Amino acid sequence: MLTSLAFIFLVGLAMAAVCQQLRLPRIIGMLMTGIMLGPCVLDLLDPAILSVSSELRQMALIIILIKAGLSLNLADLKKVGRPAVMMSCLPAACEILAFLLLAPMLLDITRIEAAVMGTVLAAVSPAVVIPRMVQLMDSGYGTGKSIPQLILAGASCDDIFVIVLFSTFAGMAQGRQARVMDFAGIPVSIILGIALGAVTGYLLSLFFETAYAHRHCVRNSMKVIIVLGVSFLLMAVETVLKGLVSVSGLLAVVSMACVLKIKCTAFVSKRLSEKFGKLWLAAEVILFVLVGAAVDIRYTLSAGIAAALMIAAALIFRSAGVALCLVGTKLTRKERLFCMIAYLPKATVQAAMGSVPLAMGLPCGKIVLSVAVLAILITAPLGALGIDLTYKRLLSREKPAA
Repeated sequence: MLTSLAFIFLVGLAMAAVCQQLRLPRIIGMLMTGIMLGPCVLDLLDPAILSVSSELRQMALIIILIKAGLSLNLADLKKVGRPAVMMSCLPAACEILAFLLLAPMLLDITRIEAAVMGTVLAAVSPAVVIPRMVQLMDSGYGTGKSIPQLILAGASCDDIFVIVLFSTFAGMAQGRQARVMDFAGIPVSIILGIALGAVTGYLLSLFFETAYAHRHCVRNSMKVIIVLGVSFLLMAVETVLKGLVSVSGLLAVVSMACVLKIKCTAFVSKRLSEKFGKLWLAAEVILFVLVGAAVDIRYTLSAGIAAALMIAAALIFRSAGVALCLVGTKLTRKERLFCMIAYLPKATVQAAMGSVPLAMGLPCGKIVLSVAVLAILITAPLGALGIDLTYKRLLSREKPAA
């Protein structure tokens, strides 16, 4: 396992540096490292690493979500209002609609199988989008109109909407009837996740303040460990309550970090944000290399041109959904174009869910996995490259907060 970790860090960082020199996003180098080291090419990664790959990817995602919460300005988010709510569901719904209309013709599958495929493909990748939005918030690009905050909030909720729909449509494909409560779980999951995180963040801030008042100063490094441990528990709550009540662990983590920023002193929240930023340097490599390792390029070859056309059409529908969300806002055409670009990348959810229909024994399992793999290879670099190359041209820069 140690050898595999050495390969992940050293080769991943080397490939990321090469891509950086070529003016390409570092993520491309990390994804390619995962594909090369993974079981489909060189097969150099220990099976023990691959068996806990999903957990390691989740840990890395939690780190950047905490960093995002500590960087998020709730006052700015309130200014966004309606578009942030719409961005969490409308673009994904438009993309699912594209699959329902076109996939039966292009890929020769049934309507319900097209719905299953659409829910697997419709989620934006928080692992690609959130780090970049945090970087924009730190550097001040687009913050005058809360554009990074808008995209960050939408991307955090987008996955919940899609995953709930996936479980519903997958059940229908297996012959189970859809229930109203399945769809009611979407707002319940969001509300309970935010509430759970807010309460947890408030209690943590009280603990830190009480310890300081009694002259038991908790070092910032220890606070990082405590916050991480509590975040893992919040994610565990989602798993434990699954089947009883729907709770979003990811939103709970972001909500907790937001409350910590509000309740702790500016110095403490800034130091925590800096330390989680440093943790992200290692977590980023693990996340994207393991996402790449989860990609089975053998299925990509069987996907064909029809799958690529389907993905392109779905992205057009998705961009139209983003445009609808921004109707009535003060965003310029350039800023709206940037929001569309930022909502293109797919990676984490597709790597995690792409093989689920196949494991469930659905007839569409292989083609869903094929299209999911192709979507990762096309949209993750496309979206990351699009964001990195356009944000300076399309967004105005505000002076970063002191």
